[in-house]
Amino acid sequence: MVEAALKLIRRSGPGALTLRAAARLAGVSQAAPYRHFAGKRALLAAVAEQGFREMTAAMRDAAARHVSDPAARFQALGLAYVAFAATHRSHFRVMFALEAADKSPYPGLRAAAEESYGLLLEAIGDCRREGLLAPGDLSEQALAAWSVVHGLSVLIADRQLVDLKDRPPDELAAIVTQNLFLGLSARPF
Repeated sequence: MVEAALKLIRRSGPGALTLRAAARLAGVSQAAPYRHFAGKRALLAAVAEQGFREMTAAMRDAAARHVSDPAARFQALGLAYVAFAATHRSHFRVMFALEAADKSPYPGLRAAAEESYGLLLEAIGDCRREGLLAPGDLSEQALAAWSVVHGLSVLIADRQLVDLKDRPPDELAAIVTQNLFLGLSARPF
């Protein structure tokens, strides 16, 4: 059902998703989805949870290549986030859709989203311990970092960077994450 939902979302966006359409595409009866999902929001939550788990795995893999370099690990997380948005547009849209904003009814989705954000908090904390980032409120620094990287991700996923269409997403992400790190840096520039 999750794969069928993703196919429908790819074709027509999250608004076009219905349990009936997903069931039809999955080749099951119209009643079958209700054995697993209370409704459309529950199916969207399952899609979003899968997306967060896949994005977190990609972020972990990217960060693992920079165990001894907290600054590179911080940047790698941002690069992986942007790459996920660029290559998994349907998942990304659902993960941050209004229907997925309230994660409280879906503990698996909430845990998956928190795990992803936890990687960012950990990376910022490591950079701060190394004296690479300016002192300040950890949650405020994480919010700034996430906002910048997420904003670029949305622009890329929604194909809004018309003037920069010849530049690959990873190049744009490298520029943005480097400038973000300089902005949070403990060293004057």
